[in-house]
Amino acid sequence: MHIRRGRTFFRTHPLPLPKGGIPDMSMQLKKVIQLPSLGEGLRVGSALLFPLLAMALVFTACSSDDDDNKSHQPVVKNANANNARQTPELARLEMPHTKGGSSVIIVHKCLLNSNSGETGVNYTVEWDAAIRAQRWSCYQMNKSLRQANTSRYYANTKKGEEQYPHDENLAYEYQLPSDPYKGSGFDHGHICPSGDRLSSFEANYQTFFLTNMQPQYKAFNGSLTGSESYKNDWTPWKRLENKVRNWTDQKNTDTLYVCKGGTIDSKENIMRSIGSGPSQIPVPKYFFMAILCKNSDGYKAIGFWMEHKSSYANIEPLSSFATNIRTLEEKTGIDFFCNLPDDIEDTVENNVYLNSWGL
Repeated sequence: MHIRRGRTFFRTHPLPLPKGGIPDMSMQLKKVIQLPSLGEGLRVGSALLFPLLAMALVFTACSSDDDDNKSHQPVVKNANANNARQTPELARLEMPHTKGGSSVIIVHKCLLNSNSGETGVNYTVEWDAAIRAQRWSCYQMNKSLRQANTSRYYANTKKGEEQYPHDENLAYEYQLPSDPYKGSGFDHGHICPSGDRLSSFEANYQTFFLTNMQPQYKAFNGSLTGSESYKNDWTPWKRLENKVRNWTDQKNTDTLYVCKGGTIDSKENIMRSIGSGPSQIPVPKYFFMAILCKNSDGYKAIGFWMEHKSSYANIEPLSSFATNIRTLEEKTGIDFFCNLPDDIEDTVENNVYLNSWGL
């Protein structure tokens, strides 16, 4: 496996197993791992680095050397987990099952909180190198990441900065030669939102990479201006992103694990394309969001499926877009939250209780 290495080191410490739940395996490392320098990430892809194959993870407790006192923790089966043997980040709970083929996984790491000095994974992207488009971005939400320690990034064009820079962690041959969004009439739609990463300048800056964007109508993205700006409150996508922040702020919420994106894998789920030549990218017909919540009661999950519209006539309740994760998987072809043990995964993915989400 090839890893782009930087100069920053940190050690994560094993966490105690919480009652009624399992820890995020990305926090169970007992080895020193090397973080890339600011702006760098880990590139993982079957075409570039290694095959992305499914594996079964089995967690067992350490046993005593005394044969008379040996004890074992019950085996926890996970038949569809990502192969995280060489790359622990693939075992994070927000990660869906990786597609393989021409896909490249980009893990962005940085200073996460400029106040506390916390470092780690900012967000992860699956980039389809064959069509030069992102399939999803996934990330965590917690109260530390909700701290507002910086403002939204704005490029200094006088210094040659780009508002939407190329992702330097993606191999040159798989990047977009030019920005297809310019002059297209579509917004650069953040998938990991800038508003979810105000805890440090570095975390916010990374959300502006082109690899974190998908084309969105202004009305859908909530960026209408002038006399139509009042319609921004009508878009369910913007309201859902705000709702995720509200859920994170709730007292009993520990962590939200979020996976979002637009449909790029079938013609019937693609509206059109923008750009030309090697800079041509698909415009999704639908956008989706899968959310796993870890709180004092355990785990719960909910999915959302929204048609990508150019206008909305009224405010539709978010509950009308909600679904269980299993149905969302059928619509998207993506296996969400695959790193959960099978029994927990089956329970949270087949059931959704709108009242528990305040919907």
